[in-house]
Amino acid sequence: MGGIGPLLGQAHHFRLYAPEKIGHAFNRYTHEASRLYRVVATRLAEVEHLAGDYSIVDMATYPWLRYHENQGQKLEDYPHLKRWYDAISARPAVQKGLAVLQEESRSPQQMDQQAKKLLFGSGQYEKR
Repeated sequence: MGGIGPLLGQAHHFRLYAPEKIGHAFNRYTHEASRLYRVVATRLAEVEHLAGDYSIVDMATYPWLRYHENQGQKLEDYPHLKRWYDAISARPAVQKGLAVLQEESRSPQQMDQQAKKLLFGSGQYEKR
């Protein structure tokens, strides 16, 4: 789990949000995403859930893997991970949470310049 958030977050940034497409960063984090997906898939070949039983580990990992396409990944390439992903997605509490997220989220194309500045530019470092 230690690499999932930080490294997949970087994949999101450089693949989706970065104003400049930096080839090295794009490739590095796409390949790192592939490595992390293989690690998760290998574990899920042995057990139903990441820690054996459904736990906070699954709850913390699932949101990052929801954006697999933005990370350059296809779940079909990881059958055990896809099985797990589909099972987590089908949970009623997850579906309820995703409905709230759908109502509140915005794509990068929907963000104004001020929002982008606060999230990704110099504004994120300013004192408020």
